Amino acid sequence: GFLTPAERRRLEGLRSPYNKFWVPCAWFGALAGQARREGRVRDDCALKLLMEELNRFRSHCSLLFHYDWISVPLVYTQVVTIAVYTFFVTCLIGRQFLDPAQGYAGHELDLGVPVFTLLQFFFYVGWLKV
Repeated sequence: GFLTPAERRRLEGLRSPYNKFWVPCAWFGALAGQARREGRVRDDCALKLLMEELNRFRSHCSLLFHYDWISVPLVYTQVVTIAVYTFFVTCLIGRQFLDPAQGYAGHELDLGVPVFTLLQFFFYVGWLKV
């Protein structure tokens, strides 16, 4: 709904290996200059404000494009995955409540469910998958 059918055909007709988010910005700049020449924009200060807002919008679009374009290297995700799983394996061993060397009668195994460790595990693994 932001483009006319003719503008959409022109935008889709452009051949570029890159994202074309900048094309409507260039059209807006040309139309703002034409509006100033025709007197629809009162003075140069108003045109300057319009162009500054356009540049701010364009820079935010460019920043979003760069976040999508530059991916996190695979090695980092593998290292973080190994670190998370190693942390929780050591948590399962380290957070046991009974010392087997003490020889408690009738309490050879610790069968308690580590609820908070499981919640922590699900949180970290969920965060890792995101």
